[in-house]
Amino acid sequence: MKEWKKLSIIAAVFAGFYFIPFSSIKITNAILESFHMAQEYAREHVLLCLIPAFFIAGAIANFISQGAVIKYFGAKANKFLSYSIASVSGAILAVCSCTVLPLFTGIYKRGAGIGPAIAFLYSGPAINILAIILTARVLGMEIGIARALGAVLFAVIIGLLMHLIFLKDELKRNKNIDLPMETAQANEMPLGKTVNFIFTLVAILIFINWGKTGNKGLWNFIFSIKYYITGAFLIYLGYMVIKWFKKEQLTNWVQSTWDFAKQIFPLLFIGVLIAGFLLGRPGHEGIIPMKWIEKLVGNNSIGANLFASVAGAFMYFATLTEVPILQGLLGAGMGKGPALALLLAGPALSLPNMLVIRSVLGTKKTIVYVSLVIIMATLSGLLFGYLVK
Repeated sequence: MKEWKKLSIIAAVFAGFYFIPFSSIKITNAILESFHMAQEYAREHVLLCLIPAFFIAGAIANFISQGAVIKYFGAKANKFLSYSIASVSGAILAVCSCTVLPLFTGIYKRGAGIGPAIAFLYSGPAINILAIILTARVLGMEIGIARALGAVLFAVIIGLLMHLIFLKDELKRNKNIDLPMETAQANEMPLGKTVNFIFTLVAILIFINWGKTGNKGLWNFIFSIKYYITGAFLIYLGYMVIKWFKKEQLTNWVQSTWDFAKQIFPLLFIGVLIAGFLLGRPGHEGIIPMKWIEKLVGNNSIGANLFASVAGAFMYFATLTEVPILQGLLGAGMGKGPALALLLAGPALSLPNMLVIRSVLGTKKTIVYVSLVIIMATLSGLLFGYLVK
């Protein structure tokens, strides 16, 4: 780091401590909100969401061959197949914008093209079946259907646009990673065992985080027995680890998992602290008053939809929390167009999410990706608000 950068950081920290009015109740509450959000995130998402996701990412990096990733998600892969798989992955995973990051990082570093990788990154948190069902029940069938269709289309369109915009960069990148299939077989495990192992890890992630809908039915029946299902998969996982793996393979898996955790954890918690300070948790205010948001999204103008998209993109939504938040905002006068815009931008993005994406893709690609999500969410909200008014 250059000396002037170090000086700038020291000066900024000094200015913050010197000028910030910590005696102000507003500032004090915002600071407390940042720590409350970080604590809530640690309690509700790290152990059951992020850590399983890190182990899945480590497994992808070690036990899925680079050739397999390139075959289905690389530059020469069948576009229809790769984007179809990537764009509906969220229906299976049901993860939040932060839990999907280790999985995205794993397949991208393994050789996936930026288009399919971005489609996977967006769809992971956006096409959560339970969230879409809950949206339709609580916010109305129109918004539920629009959210489902919009999320799938967004994943494909944004992925394709990222591929086209950064085509030259991808061609350069492919020279280093797009190896001939016969030399890219780095996987020592038989394909059947690899698929079985990855499936078991994903199943543990899905069932341990299975949520309750508040109504009777299959979803809630599975919720009532989710710990038994998870336990069965954990026992099976233990059997596989003991019987199928060599010590060196397990060591490499743990090391890869730790590498992902080192890269992603610090950025996530910094982002969560900042998001908590600015916007607070659901039902609590940060430094930005909630009444400002409610006032700015009360119609279907371009400005209202753009503001909803930007606000949603920077806020952090834990899985399913966007629905009660939107319910409250709609009750306070929010237009249906801005509500959809927030639903399409919010769950798939967050400030913590952006910080990690930047560490993987770089600043330029991250800005383009975030901008595409915001622009498409704004236009979709505008169109939806016009159709349902």
